[in-house]
Amino acid sequence: MNAVPASLPPSGLPWFRLSRGAFDAGLLLALVALPLLAPGWQVDLVLKVLVLALFAVSLELLVGHTGLVSLGHAAFFGIGAYVPALLASDSEPGSLLLLGGAAMLAAAGYALAVGLLTLRSQGIYFIMVTLAFGQMAYHVAHDTKLAGGTDGIYLYLRPLLAVGSATLVDTEDRVQLYWLVLGTLVAAIGCLNLVLHSRFGRALAGVRVNETRMRATGYATYPYKVAIFVLAAVLAALAGFFQTVKDGFVSPESLSWHQSGAVLVMCILGGLGSLRGAVLGAVAFVGLQELFQSEALFGDFARHWQLGFGLAIIVCVALMPRGLVHLVGDAVKRLGRASDGGQP
Repeated sequence: MNAVPASLPPSGLPWFRLSRGAFDAGLLLALVALPLLAPGWQVDLVLKVLVLALFAVSLELLVGHTGLVSLGHAAFFGIGAYVPALLASDSEPGSLLLLGGAAMLAAAGYALAVGLLTLRSQGIYFIMVTLAFGQMAYHVAHDTKLAGGTDGIYLYLRPLLAVGSATLVDTEDRVQLYWLVLGTLVAAIGCLNLVLHSRFGRALAGVRVNETRMRATGYATYPYKVAIFVLAAVLAALAGFFQTVKDGFVSPESLSWHQSGAVLVMCILGGLGSLRGAVLGAVAFVGLQELFQSEALFGDFARHWQLGFGLAIIVCVALMPRGLVHLVGDAVKRLGRASDGGQP
């Protein structure tokens, strides 16, 4: 069986590993300090990217590491977004842990039901069945009064984390919310890297490369797929939860197949098979949106930003079929060969 594709540069570049570690630390420090130095609109923009990056990382687990292309992933994002708005009190702030836990638990339950029913199918059949389940969730929110219908639901009082009378985290404070989402994203990526380098992660890589051969060697692949499907749903729900806390509002569009398509584009832009790629894809996706919506740059054409945005996506995929993360990796390899005197 083929080995899991390495997302890191070759081991012959120790200087790069050191510099990459320093770069990661510097970038993290810059992100931590950003809300203290930047204007509010920039903080809001980066907060939007962080939430979408967490969402993209959740889908990357399925598409890039397990080979499961889902077009219903937004259902879990939307469930996570609706739960705090449905359960929160209008008279006092809710508990951050209770509302967040309820959001993840609800998404996990739906994902378990969907996964048990769909994960024995493969290829286009799996894609279509997940799309169907995703649209079912969308129409429950869109066509019934249970979730406010087309009007959506407002979250008037943001949740907080308190111990006794001491408030540890108040998500009404934009800076505290920013740090909370950033910390969650970093912790999620760190934990997922451990999972993906474990025996469980190697089994997922085997499922992606050749599931039939995995079964022939004695692996029961179905439980592995169900487990990663539920884990991805929990992370997507957490991203949806943060989305509602950030915006104070949730609508049925958070569950639509358009949302599933958008996060899939983020994964492809960044490069499949890499958690870093999912984050880069979210950055590129939001960056291109903001670019083509700028009236200062495009004038009246900014009203038709979707046209330029779509063309830019096509160009990016055509020129970088392996994604942004591999473009950077290839550049580092060439630099390493040059530093070794041109040796292969």
